[in-house]
Amino acid sequence: MTRNGPDDTTRSGTSDVEVIEGLLAYAQTRSSRWGGAALKRVSEAVARSRALDARAPGAHTALLARSLLAKAKLLLRRDRGAEALPLAQEAVALSRPAGGAPLEVALRYLAAALESLHRYSEAAATLAEADRIIPPDEP
Repeated sequence: MTRNGPDDTTRSGTSDVEVIEGLLAYAQTRSSRWGGAALKRVSEAVARSRALDARAPGAHTALLARSLLAKAKLLLRRDRGAEALPLAQEAVALSRPAGGAPLEVALRYLAAALESLHRYSEAAATLAEADRIIPPDEP
């Protein structure tokens, strides 16, 4: 779905997943200039993801985790680590069963939130866990 504006999500025939993906894309492209609009869109994506996951538990957990991380990222850019922390923690909890790259990304956002709150030892432990998931490429 091509994103031209926030009203694109109201087109008839647009699936819930497409709406959420569109909101996330819109927020990502607008975050540097229009922080308030981006935060509003990503908050809507989180709410819609929660509702979608509640209707079909487990089927859209990854989308909910990505929505939570998108909001945490925007909050971290605005030095709002205390608000980002519970979002990142929830994303880690949702990503943990599947593991792999989604968990690694969630752990890195959690570490960033912890670091923003000066909880350095917890952030270091979280980064160490993330590093164990996907080892760095060897030369």
